[in-house]
Amino acid sequence: MVFLFLSVLAAAYRVSAASDSLGWHFVQNGTSGVLALEAMVVSPTLAIMFNRPSNDPLQVNGHPAWGALWNFETNTATALDVLTDSFCASGAFISNGTMISLGGNPLENLETVPDKDGLMGIRIFEPCLDPSGASCTLFEDPDNIHLAEKRWYPSSARIFDGSLVYDTWRTHAPAAFYNIDPANTFEFFPPKDGGVPRSSAFLERTLPTNLFPRVLALPDGKVFIAANNQSIIYDIETNTETPLPDIPNGVRITNPMDGTATLLPLSPPDYTPEVLICGGSATDDSIPSRNLSAQTPASDQCSRITLTPEGIAQGWEVEHMLEGRMMPEMILLPNGQVLITNGRGLDLPRSAASRILWANRMLIILFTPSLYTPSADVGQRISNVGLPTTDIPRMYHASVSLTPMGNIFLAGSNENVLIVNDSVKFPSEFRVEYLNPPYMTVERPILQDVPSQIGFHENFTITVDIPESLNASTVQVALMDLGFSSHAFHSSSRLVFMTASLSEDKTTLSVLSPRITGCIRLDLVPFIFVTVDDVSSAGAQVMVGSGLSPPVPDQGVSLLSTSL
Repeated sequence: MVFLFLSVLAAAYRVSAASDSLGWHFVQNGTSGVLALEAMVVSPTLAIMFNRPSNDPLQVNGHPAWGALWNFETNTATALDVLTDSFCASGAFISNGTMISLGGNPLENLETVPDKDGLMGIRIFEPCLDPSGASCTLFEDPDNIHLAEKRWYPSSARIFDGSLVYDTWRTHAPAAFYNIDPANTFEFFPPKDGGVPRSSAFLERTLPTNLFPRVLALPDGKVFIAANNQSIIYDIETNTETPLPDIPNGVRITNPMDGTATLLPLSPPDYTPEVLICGGSATDDSIPSRNLSAQTPASDQCSRITLTPEGIAQGWEVEHMLEGRMMPEMILLPNGQVLITNGRGLDLPRSAASRILWANRMLIILFTPSLYTPSADVGQRISNVGLPTTDIPRMYHASVSLTPMGNIFLAGSNENVLIVNDSVKFPSEFRVEYLNPPYMTVERPILQDVPSQIGFHENFTITVDIPESLNASTVQVALMDLGFSSHAFHSSSRLVFMTASLSEDKTTLSVLSPRITGCIRLDLVPFIFVTVDDVSSAGAQVMVGSGLSPPVPDQGVSLLSTSL
């Protein structure tokens, strides 16, 4: 059965054409109830959030909750009864629209929280039609449905056949906070290879600074992976790793020296993949984490590479942010720009040095985001002109996501081990805020009659109500997976532009869906956004492909040879 979700919030954001935009601005609205160190949009009205078993204020079945659904309509949280410890897990959607959270923490041994070991945990959230989230549930069966290896600080990505690939650390050693007990393997969900993990030379040589590798699925069905200051292209079909040039200037970009990475928007006809990596640290990772200096500035470097033979030969193109950022995150926007937000300005992994600076209030906190414009010239791509400044620190254990309404949801931030409310300068953060782009306070395009399901390389139409104030000189139609946010990375986030033309009366869009199947793998989950003259609509959720459970071979890599 296929379901179509049109954003019920579009009308709430449509105001008089005579109104002036408020520009970019932050709005605080509600509290999350659980610390949102992981977050993912799961429907037009809901996002799922996870913390660790702790002393969060939201209760479920007589104990503190560590999972919740955030309602974008009411700005309230509904507790989920999570069984296993989801601390520092990862997640993504599979091809039938089910959200999978995987990995986590061992037992916390807290008297007030009845958690189970999460290192091999698999948490399943199936598509839920309840806009309030009240009847939605999270399924776990840790005795029978679990990973093959213990994984803390894993990464995941949805691949060409609709399943997931995931990797990284084996056990839990927070004092060292380096990968001292590595798995160095890839696993899949549902399992491949009889459930036996595949060994990875890349993960082995990027030790010890390779927690939460940055994993991006590519248009040809292969996977880009960055860890430490290295990167590869991994061919899942042949189980081979092709090294790429090192990230320039020794900058390391995976935990505990977190930079961030994204696949830049893919455009027809070629959908040429480009990767952008920003922030991190150039600190020597041979220094034990307890001895790292907390005075070292975070890196301001952004590195960009085109993943074609010519682009790889050319190597990484370097540019610089307006400030160094540790723990930043990049959010793709419907018009193709990239928001760079969150983080701090000092190289502060979780160490004794960072806690001393924290106690003495010496942190450099970054309150103002920046915009990255991929089509601009080098040196002109990054700016914070017109961007607002918040008063809420968003650093370690924060999450952020584009919403179906088209604004940016920000929650979480916690440098403390558990929940600390008032005994430190920067307590655990439960305030939720939205960063509203200028189009949120002007009259916007409204989408109607969006198909409930589209195939690959298929023509379809959308009825669009374009405000008279817009000339419609430019029209962009974007298919977007909003991704899973945690630890400075947005797993499976992507934007695919589609070829589109507007009718002469400006009421109908004729759209051609992407031909390259491996580049999207967005079944059930994606949102279509239409941007007219840089004013974006709210999103409409749509099924792409069959929506069958993975693996889905008829929509996978087997079609790529005829996709161009």
